[in-house]
Amino acid sequence: MPGFDAVVRLAARSLNVPLVSLVLHGGETYAYTSGHDSSSRDVGRSQHPFYAETAHRATPQWILDTHLDMRFEDKSLHLSHAHEPIRFFASEPVFTLTGQQIGALCVMDFQPRLALGDAERSALRDAAALAGTGVVLRNYLGRTDPITQLPHRNAFFEDMRVQLSEGMPHAWVMAVDVAPVQRFNAFVRAMGHAYADELIRLAAQRVQGWIPDDVRLYQVGVTRFAALLHDRDMLIDPSRMDALVASLREPFDCLGIPLTIQPGVGLLKIHARELRGGDPLRLVMSASHAAQSHTRGWSIYDRAQDEQQRQEFFLVTELAAALADESELTLHYQPRVDLDHGRCIAVEALLRWHHPTLGLIPPTQFIGLAERAGIMQTLTQWVLDRSMSQLAVWHGEGHDIKLSVNVSSTDLGSGLLERLDHSATRHGVNLSSVELEFTESTLMEHSATTRRYLSAIRELGAGIAIDDFGTGYSNLAALRQMPATSLKIDQSFVRGMTTSRHDEAIVRSVAELARSMDFRVVVEGVETERIYDSVLSMACDEAQGYHVSPPIPGAQVSAWLRSHRGMRARQPT
Repeated sequence: MPGFDAVVRLAARSLNVPLVSLVLHGGETYAYTSGHDSSSRDVGRSQHPFYAETAHRATPQWILDTHLDMRFEDKSLHLSHAHEPIRFFASEPVFTLTGQQIGALCVMDFQPRLALGDAERSALRDAAALAGTGVVLRNYLGRTDPITQLPHRNAFFEDMRVQLSEGMPHAWVMAVDVAPVQRFNAFVRAMGHAYADELIRLAAQRVQGWIPDDVRLYQVGVTRFAALLHDRDMLIDPSRMDALVASLREPFDCLGIPLTIQPGVGLLKIHARELRGGDPLRLVMSASHAAQSHTRGWSIYDRAQDEQQRQEFFLVTELAAALADESELTLHYQPRVDLDHGRCIAVEALLRWHHPTLGLIPPTQFIGLAERAGIMQTLTQWVLDRSMSQLAVWHGEGHDIKLSVNVSSTDLGSGLLERLDHSATRHGVNLSSVELEFTESTLMEHSATTRRYLSAIRELGAGIAIDDFGTGYSNLAALRQMPATSLKIDQSFVRGMTTSRHDEAIVRSVAELARSMDFRVVVEGVETERIYDSVLSMACDEAQGYHVSPPIPGAQVSAWLRSHRGMRARQPT
């Protein structure tokens, strides 16, 4: 370890002790002898459990005579290379530059002490600080992780090239994802880095217990390990892979707190010729990431799935660029007509993305990507600003219509209120003319928190629509408490009305239920005159679909509104 001879001399001479050792979290013990011939060596894992306890102790300790300490009544304190029991023991925690504890620096003597002065305590603190710097330097030079003591990603690639160039035609690369990034980050926020470090260390131990003794395990990411397995070790025995996943799914005792993880194990068969210009680690990470959502928890690399993920990443980056460029994104608006009067009273803003090389990309393809990539709020804000600006123009032209905007579950929070209010104020729009559409699953999933946000939105004056009703949770107990103003029956039921009496019964029943709960009922998917005639006879308030009008580009809405003569209205009873 770089500079440790100096650390040993400082600690040994300042405290007048013959033995100095460094004990790391993983149990590894490095022992040193004092004097001009000071030397260091890795003596493996310490035998007495006291050393492991010391490695995790975040405060100094001073034991003047171990014979007077009850912890050593059954077993004296020894180092493996020392022939006498330790009588005096002192330790100081060792931290990295970021403040994470990685072990303890210990000083020992075969003779007890009567007292310890302030200068000696201060010297030990200084030596421990230098030891922490030395460990960081050693990890940097040796490419090892300070917590798990596993070699890093660079060592993985170097060893892989060496092995595959020494006559091994191919091998299996295995990657183990301990937990999804968001879940791990949430764990760090809740419990702190010390618990997270312990979890990763324990997970590494379980993986090491599964792989063959002659195979190295590497830490190639914060929560990811990798190993290079010989073909003889990997005949893809499903029972062996199942056993590894089962082991990782067992609770971990993390400093007294039981924790479970969501592991994913990926496998990739690699040939020596594929190393040139390739990235096998990225490929196997694709498999381990996919495995986290599989019931089995492990999977073999699938090229088609990998290509899909690469395409999705490409689309996300292109969508972010489109938001900045503003030339590819447009809004179309689909009219909604009032069934009692047959006239258009609202339009729903629908986002369209026309990519310069890929052409028209449907929202079903890019909205989910935007949510997962964390750019959905920016996308929603773009829609709010453009649609409200357009609504202000239509109102200025004398068109008395409302605007409906779809909002994602990732938008639902206190920031939405500010953004909504800001957009309305900026464009001079009264929020009573605006309705936000949330999917049924979004509104029902976290009902207590959701109700607070919805109530605040209603206080601003905006309406709230429950979109795609019938395809989500359909929680009637939660539904009656939702401060929504309208309910949109999902078009999958509406389109099937003419061929399925069950679908017609669902639409009719839901409409009557919603009407009795004082929701305004909007029927989506009204594609034919026959469907339109059917909903006229039901407890529905509005219809939307291609029979009324397909989505219209924003620049053409005014002309459509002027020329629209209205739909056939419900006959009064």
